[in-house]
Amino acid sequence: MTQFDESKRDERLEELRRIEEEQLAEMLAAKYNVEYVDLTRKSIETDALRLIPEERARMTEVAAFHKVNKRIMVAMRSPERADSLKALEELERLGYTTKHFIASKASLEHAWERYKDLSFATESEAGILTLSNETIQKTLEQVHTLNELRDMIVDNASSKDTHRVSRILEIMMAGALSLGASDVHLEPEETQVRMRYRLDGVLVETLTFDYPTYSLIAARLKLLSGLKLNIKNAAQDGRFSIVVNEREMEIRTSVLPSNAAETIVMRILDPKTIALPMDALGFDTYLMDIFKKEIQKPNGLILNTGPTGSGKTTTLYAFLRQVSEPGIKIITIEDPIEYHLPGIVQTQVSRDYTFASGLRSTLRQDPDIIMVGEIRDAEVAATAVHAALTGHLVFSTLHTNDAAGTFPRLLDMGVNADIMGAAVTVAMAQRLVRKLCPHCREAKPIMGDDAKTLAPLLATIPHPEGLPENRDTMWVAKGCDKCGGLGYKGRLGVVEVILMDKDIEGAVRTSASERVIWHAARHQNIRRMAQDGAIKVLQGITSLDELGRIVDLRDEVLLETIA
Repeated sequence: MTQFDESKRDERLEELRRIEEEQLAEMLAAKYNVEYVDLTRKSIETDALRLIPEERARMTEVAAFHKVNKRIMVAMRSPERADSLKALEELERLGYTTKHFIASKASLEHAWERYKDLSFATESEAGILTLSNETIQKTLEQVHTLNELRDMIVDNASSKDTHRVSRILEIMMAGALSLGASDVHLEPEETQVRMRYRLDGVLVETLTFDYPTYSLIAARLKLLSGLKLNIKNAAQDGRFSIVVNEREMEIRTSVLPSNAAETIVMRILDPKTIALPMDALGFDTYLMDIFKKEIQKPNGLILNTGPTGSGKTTTLYAFLRQVSEPGIKIITIEDPIEYHLPGIVQTQVSRDYTFASGLRSTLRQDPDIIMVGEIRDAEVAATAVHAALTGHLVFSTLHTNDAAGTFPRLLDMGVNADIMGAAVTVAMAQRLVRKLCPHCREAKPIMGDDAKTLAPLLATIPHPEGLPENRDTMWVAKGCDKCGGLGYKGRLGVVEVILMDKDIEGAVRTSASERVIWHAARHQNIRRMAQDGAIKVLQGITSLDELGRIVDLRDEVLLETIA
């Protein structure tokens, strides 16, 4: 007698239904010209999955399954569903680029099952591997001064709460964002650990920790940043992200062994502080005219020089935003990508993708404009010059003391002096000076040593028509609640520029001396950096002390070449 196995029949029917559903998903994908994906055959990455909350993902029938830097692959039932598209728009507002796929309901269910793993991870690691963005946001609304920050951290440091270390870190990050800090420094000393914020380029001591608390904080930061806990005698670099007000900020963590314990620096990459238009950079009218003309040229090499933290990348980003339009292809090679620019292809260097290899690959992508984050060696310099000579406009940065130092630096990297004149179009240098707090600055007559310092800078200054009517008064920092008692709030660039012309080309060919190059540039009638700063002192934007901290106002070459 033949036995009929109902369970096998049901399994077969279920398998046929599943195949039919996948075939239907494939047909829909072809209809909408969207790629099809079977998530049951894919590895679902929890880093991608967590970007869309489970309830939202199930309700809108989407699932993020793969993440590479800021590029997210997302599967969905229908590419036309309004609620699905809105969920993806929220990701794009955070700076992500989404690639859409069509998947079956069963396929999506398979991905949604991974939320259990995610929930378990959050549950088992609560307070160990996560910081609460909500808590950071609430703290951000409460912390406005250094004193308020100190009080909150001290209260939590003395608490016996098991989550106190996470709370301290949340307050630390909220305080940094509220006060506008670019870096947080944790520096072990013999008996205690010092915490300092870098506010407007200057380190400000905030408070001190005991070693037991610091050990817990250091371990937590290592876990957050994906670093190894057991390595304490070697440098490590990592990162983590926080989201505040729908704005994602990346935190770069650097750990360095010191004689007492590991010293930790967190660099805060806040898109808001770097997404500035050209008009907000502090350039005078004549400089704005120069830059607008030069960045519209079809080819050439525009170099911005200065030390780390002098605002070079912010300026180049402003240039890119100015020239970006649908008919132009722009590619950047950065380390790291600090701000995501719409309509621009941005790539980030890694161990295998260096500035040199990235630049070579970029040239094969038919770009019109290229930005190279930094020219570090002869290979990158040669390739950038070659690109500028073959119909590309290239933006980059270089580490030199002033604009004239650009040319001997390139010569030192092996760039031929005979072709430099055809490649380089602009060499500029910049620094950032702190702006005086407008609420508490105090007027002071210009007398004595101050007058002796300013007089030679102003005596032969180019574009004297731009000088303010006031020549007898300047302002100094005082300090109030609005600036945290520092007397300064915010920063502004001071700039100098040399344009390539036949006189500069001749000077570069005959001499690598910066003095000779500056003499050759005098006819261009462009202010030196110290002179640009002197104008801002008379305008009450910054103080003479602050300008002197950033620029050598009594430099022999400066005084000789402007005399």
